[in-house]
Amino acid sequence: MASSVFLLDLKGKPLIARDYRGDIPLSAIDRFMPLLQDREDEQGTSLPVMTENGVTYLHLREKDVYLVALTRKNANAMTLLQFLHHLAKVFTEYFKTLEEESIRDNFVIIYELLDEMMDYGVPQITEPKILKEYITQESHILEIMPRPPLAVTNAVSWRSEGITYRKNEVFLDVVESINMLVNPSGQVLSSDIQGAVKMKVYLSGMPELRLGLNDKVMFESTGRSAKGKAVEMEDIRFHQCVRLSKFESDRTISFIPPDGEFELMTYRLNTQLKPLIWCETVVESHRGRIEYMVKAKAQFKHRSTANNVEIIVPVAADADSPRFKTTIGSVKYVPERAAFVWRIKQFQGGKEALLRAHVGLPSIRDDDPERKPPISVKFEIPYFTTSGIQVRYLKIVEKSGYQALPWVRYITKNGDYQLRIPDAVSSSVSRLPPI
Repeated sequence: MASSVFLLDLKGKPLIARDYRGDIPLSAIDRFMPLLQDREDEQGTSLPVMTENGVTYLHLREKDVYLVALTRKNANAMTLLQFLHHLAKVFTEYFKTLEEESIRDNFVIIYELLDEMMDYGVPQITEPKILKEYITQESHILEIMPRPPLAVTNAVSWRSEGITYRKNEVFLDVVESINMLVNPSGQVLSSDIQGAVKMKVYLSGMPELRLGLNDKVMFESTGRSAKGKAVEMEDIRFHQCVRLSKFESDRTISFIPPDGEFELMTYRLNTQLKPLIWCETVVESHRGRIEYMVKAKAQFKHRSTANNVEIIVPVAADADSPRFKTTIGSVKYVPERAAFVWRIKQFQGGKEALLRAHVGLPSIRDDDPERKPPISVKFEIPYFTTSGIQVRYLKIVEKSGYQALPWVRYITKNGDYQLRIPDAVSSSVSRLPPI
């Protein structure tokens, strides 16, 4: 339960203030920025929750704006932080970008949104599509006052009634991002999978959807055996439309979906993975120049293809005279990133590619090995999941009995995917093989 909500600029000056309960003076916000700076000086980082003199400050930063909630109560911190995230999302939906200038240009509508999204410090409506139905940016002169949509007072506050489509369709994407850190010898130091189930729903009426996954816990609880691989998901987080009691009792994901695009759930798998794209790198240091040999290997199934692969190899900030040769794709030196970028449009599974690079070094330095940045890899592999998660069924039930088409797609892409570079080997002549 929040007492007040503030929007501040980078200096801590209030742009917007909304007092909901009146139990904390508005002047209390003056302590936020000194408190934040003290925490950063002491701990080297800012904490999202801070307390002083019985007042709890919860905040998040979006570009050049701080969103801050104040409370004296023993409130649920995660609820208020989640509300601030939803608040930022709604403002971005309305103004395209959340920054100081857009806030100054939209004072009136921001106060309207703050009044609708929170009542007496309790979060209310946070769905942008529903808010947009009756809080509009255009100024209209109406003879009759507009009524809020029924969704505001319904149990299903995220979907309006009376939605109709000529063609009823559901698009479901299972998107998995691979986070990985690998040492120069190819040993995986850390790895995990961050997954998300994203949906685009174009269905008439008030449909009930039931989604079944190859969830290991579900098979164990029901005593059934999985025909294929079962996946044990961790840190599952659902959209508010999912019936949590139903999921907890029989692991069924049952929900009435919002209209249009939304994220149904996210999950994490803490599992040991092998690198999908591995770069074997050799670095040779010569007088006034440095040479790189990078061998990229696609270590996934032959029938899959990685699209829009980018291998970003860091070099010295003052490097010059770059020369490249590669067996596939194109290479470009990007001085503002102090790196060269190797782009491969399509990289088939099981294939290898070679890159040879020569870079001039005009200055003499003693590089600190602790500050040597790793190689970053970007990619996207359609129709492929690393975890083996599968959609077993997607049932659509609506009282009118219409037939709907469900479409399912799997995508694996990079998250924080880094490969450490070995130390440079000093040599008077190049020993790297030609390509």
